[in-house]
Amino acid sequence: MAAVLVAAVVTWGLRTLPFAALTPLRASSTVQYLSTRMPAGVMLILLAYCLRDLPLTHARRLAPSAALAVTVGLHLWRRNALLSILGGTTVHVILASTVFAP
Repeated sequence: MAAVLVAAVVTWGLRTLPFAALTPLRASSTVQYLSTRMPAGVMLILLAYCLRDLPLTHARRLAPSAALAVTVGLHLWRRNALLSILGGTTVHVILASTVFAP
């Protein structure tokens, strides 16, 4: 019983620690700046990572390019990240597994 109690207290403490540590940071101007700039920065890093090995002279590049265009178009149209990601992923999977399958 003591082991379960200790495990429960440690688990509860570890789960509440991030919230307790972040509470004073919410008023920080640096954190507010990063909260507005980080999503775009993360998306750019993911874009560079995903497209870094894309062969530019091969027909296989059309599936990721079309998926990227659909993702950007959906996001500009609806401003919904979930819709954009799902739409782009769907287009890429369909094109990569049918039209551009090896």
